[in-house]
Amino acid sequence: MGTRLIFVRHGESVHHVDGTVGGPRGCRGLTDTGHRQVQRLADALGDDLAGTGPVAVYSSTLRRAVETAHLIAATLGVRPVEHCGLCTWHVPPDADGLPTSRFQRDQAVHGGGVFRPFEEGNESWSELVVRTGRAIMDIAHRHRGGTVVLVGHNETVESSFHALAAQPLFRAFDLAVAPASITEWTTEGDPTGWPPPRWTLRRFSAVD
Repeated sequence: MGTRLIFVRHGESVHHVDGTVGGPRGCRGLTDTGHRQVQRLADALGDDLAGTGPVAVYSSTLRRAVETAHLIAATLGVRPVEHCGLCTWHVPPDADGLPTSRFQRDQAVHGGGVFRPFEEGNESWSELVVRTGRAIMDIAHRHRGGTVVLVGHNETVESSFHALAAQPLFRAFDLAVAPASITEWTTEGDPTGWPPPRWTLRRFSAVD
């Protein structure tokens, strides 16, 4: 049996609608629209995964992802596991809850890019990808041969392209990941074998 990783971006969130930094304190969870989006997705996943065997559900520790994971896990009849490695940017505490535009303006770092952060105290893109990629591979190793739902953020889905598809840290293209969407990867090989197995992208940003 192959390994199946189903990445889910959280539903519409309050922090995104309000334009604020949604860290551990600043995240206020899903909007009403977000809850409806996720329930539809959860119902679709329940139908899709019925009879396929045990399914594990992981989520980032941020409230919008946790709420999304709980709705999905309830439909699947499992208990979700929080994993900080699946989180989006680890923003500095003093920026949490600020307007995003203010944070990006007032704490901008000259020369920010792949290996330097764009904002003072924030992670660089390479640091985020290494952290998130490690979490993805650890979870894939733990559940090799099975199915896992990983609930996270736009950046979590983006990191899957680096961890599973060997994309360079500076990609030649951008990714637009819809709220409450599914991105699915599968492999028939050992997910953490060496040399790495080939993964197949089955779905990207699919909304049910």
